[in-house]
Amino acid sequence: MNQKLLSLLFFLVSLFSHSQSVIWKTNMNDAILLSNEERKPILIFFTAGSSQKIQSEVFSSPDFIDWSDSVVLLKLDLADASVPDLEKEQNLRLKEALGIEELPQFCIATASVRKNKPTINKLGLFDYKTGGAKTWISQAKDVLRGE
Repeated sequence: MNQKLLSLLFFLVSLFSHSQSVIWKTNMNDAILLSNEERKPILIFFTAGSSQKIQSEVFSSPDFIDWSDSVVLLKLDLADASVPDLEKEQNLRLKEALGIEELPQFCIATASVRKNKPTINKLGLFDYKTGGAKTWISQAKDVLRGE
């Protein structure tokens, strides 16, 4: 009986840990406020539509889920028709200001709010390369270290 309960418990813990996912902010202002509050850099994922390969290779992996606790996640889908025009314009201005030229692309930045004015400081940009979560996390860590 104890062995069955232990096996069931192990199965449920395994299932729960693999079903965890990350939560992406989709509004730049919300991400800046959270970054400022938690004193964490922002990982900005600029995309234009489907990103299934990145989702399956990187974002759904346990390595990424663990690593993502160290940043505020912001996904800006520039092809999303449901985004209000004012917000879409703000996202495009941010894309231009950060030097994003091709999509998808990632930017790691710090953010602060002083006198109700947000400031974003770009730490670096990087593209998606195949190789899974470990390769992706290595790139992100290089940017965070200033390499």
